[in-house]
Amino acid sequence: MSKSRFVFDKFAKLIEQGLINYKDVSDEIISILKSKRDEIVFKMKLASKEEVDVLNKRISNLEKKLEKKNKKKKTSKAKK
Repeated sequence: MSKSRFVFDKFAKLIEQGLINYKDVSDEIISILKSKRDEIVFKMKLASKEEVDVLNKRISNLEKKLEKKNKKKKTSKAKK
């Protein structure tokens, strides 16, 4: 209930200030939503897209190395 009240209060402030222009209102709404999103992400301690991409590359490199080592071990056992 308090979160919806927050949104209604923001809309009321916009109307009171006379921001009637659709472009201004939409920009203001988008900035409010972005700030709320950033707060939620910060509270959840999520990683950024760049960090996730770097971690995915590291994981794929490690998987490739493991596959190579497993192939070498299998061929060396077969030779004995």
